[in-house]
Amino acid sequence: MGAVKTQLKSDLVAAMKARDEVAKSTIRMALAAIQSAEVAGEEARQLTDAEETDVLVKQVSSRRDSAAAYRDGGREELAADEEAEIAVLEKYLPKGLSEDEVKAIIDEEVAGAAGAQKPTMKLMGPVMKAVQARTKGRFDGKQTSQLVRAALS
Repeated sequence: MGAVKTQLKSDLVAAMKARDEVAKSTIRMALAAIQSAEVAGEEARQLTDAEETDVLVKQVSSRRDSAAAYRDGGREELAADEEAEIAVLEKYLPKGLSEDEVKAIIDEEVAGAAGAQKPTMKLMGPVMKAVQARTKGRFDGKQTSQLVRAALS
């Protein structure tokens, strides 16, 4: 069992004892998502810590999208619930990167990919792949795409 799953299980017990309904339900959903990923495919397998973190990143991303949709629909109370769940899940993710740190990574990757040539949008794919590998789970992919696009234009 991965370290993330072990931590989630122990925190679930603590949340149950503390009667923290938000943490309890969020952790249960995260454990269910990890369990689902473990049994996906042809045979069940144990996930690595990185794969467990990827599952949690997807959970956070899904909740961010839901919160935005609720806000657009004028449902602030539901958006607040989603953001409370995000706060619980973010405790299990690696420390995030600031926008300036990501811009520095993008500049390095653009310089490496472009070499002596002028950067063009043709480099979007290779630069995004390299930047995503370096920022995986620590910065939003949509924002990364926007920053890379701005750096290349």
